[in-house]
Amino acid sequence: MHVFLTGATGWVGAKVAAELIAAGHQVSGLARSADKAQALLAAGGQVVSGTLDDHSVLFDAASRADAVIHTAFNHDFSRFAENCQQDRRAIEVMGEALLGSERPLLVTSGLARLVQGRPATEQDKPVSAPDYLRRSELAALALAEKGVRAASVRLAPTVHGVGDHGFIPILIALAKKTGVSAWPGEGNNRWAAVHRSDAATLYRLVLESGVTETVYHAVAEEGIAMREIAIAIGNMLGLPAESRSADHFGWFATFAAAEMSASSERTREVLDWHPAQRDLLTDLADAAYYANS
Repeated sequence: MHVFLTGATGWVGAKVAAELIAAGHQVSGLARSADKAQALLAAGGQVVSGTLDDHSVLFDAASRADAVIHTAFNHDFSRFAENCQQDRRAIEVMGEALLGSERPLLVTSGLARLVQGRPATEQDKPVSAPDYLRRSELAALALAEKGVRAASVRLAPTVHGVGDHGFIPILIALAKKTGVSAWPGEGNNRWAAVHRSDAATLYRLVLESGVTETVYHAVAEEGIAMREIAIAIGNMLGLPAESRSADHFGWFATFAAAEMSASSERTREVLDWHPAQRDLLTDLADAAYYANS
């Protein structure tokens, strides 16, 4: 297939591009700068120059592709509302280019606030509360109602691997800054996890399976307690690991205390997906994980 991939040079997207190319697919990736374009070219992909705000570029690239995968999202939390609107509109534009065809669109979303008291499943509905600003999955569902073969891949809150620049490095940097590796409250809240390479394999399998579901869970581990994560970080940094109040975590407090466990039973069944990479705590015992935090 010829796949148009947004976020093709990002943490998840770059690995998805490599996975697709290795499997014989052609990848045209959105790149907003010359240096990122070079990285994509070196990996064997083709470059589509532009950003998520270049709607004509998105429409044209999606129109020429056999499938579209959307992994791009601006994670600058200082302008989160604007980024969510940018994301929603980009999804709508690419979906419009696929109307009237069987060509699929895979949208990336997350697991926050889906349910309380149990691991989230693929059957759980996306959050639609007014204060939940990210509308990726709702946008995909709206397109599906119009006949687009749209589906969502819900990524675990930690997509880990050496080179990670997501939530775990925030905890590592905070521990280095404060001298303590902390968890909020009792630290029993759990985060689902998936290795970056296993997530990339899942995206490929979704495309090659014909996109038969509306939701897939990129979850290798159902949930690791925040206390265990903090202890692992403390052990590697030689720092104490202790409970701290929400103030300790600053803007990250809500994320640090969130319950984001999830099952991927249905996803594994329909895709025959078998995560094979090392787990989160094994990754956190690798000194290389701490080099850039």
